[in-house]
Amino acid sequence: MVKKYLPTREQLREVKSLRMLGERIFEPNLWHFNRHSVSFAVLIGAICCFLPIPFQMIPCILLCVMIRCNVPLAVGIVWISNPITMPPMMYFAYRVGTLILDQNNQVLEIDLSLEWLTAQFAVVWQPLLLGSLVCGISTGVTGFIAVRLYWRWRISRYWRARRARMKLPNR
Repeated sequence: MVKKYLPTREQLREVKSLRMLGERIFEPNLWHFNRHSVSFAVLIGAICCFLPIPFQMIPCILLCVMIRCNVPLAVGIVWISNPITMPPMMYFAYRVGTLILDQNNQVLEIDLSLEWLTAQFAVVWQPLLLGSLVCGISTGVTGFIAVRLYWRWRISRYWRARRARMKLPNR
């Protein structure tokens, strides 16, 4: 059902900006939906979703190419962190980092200006980075396990139904 919305290889070969990646970007596992490519795409997408950097899609795509997992799904998961969801996600990650480092909340007021951000970065970078990694890895591993368990459940259900159909007499 999702596959019909994805571009074909021929359409992607015509995109000039993808030519710099060569033929490696057209490897089948980067575009197919199988247990390996989907579960690892969820893992990578969730980890990159919590990275406190701009252009999170770039490390996501590079990791997908290295691990050979589904690029569109991973990028879609990265888009969970958008300009609306990013501030609460990063604040949550910061709070997780302060809890792990056993620090007090050092952000007393929030003023979204460039001066405030540069001044606060020196104070919050360690808990933010640690919290982002912990949140990303825990969300990614949870998603990875959930996909693997769901995939296994669906396949076993399919095989049980197939065995049941085989045992039924022909009508």
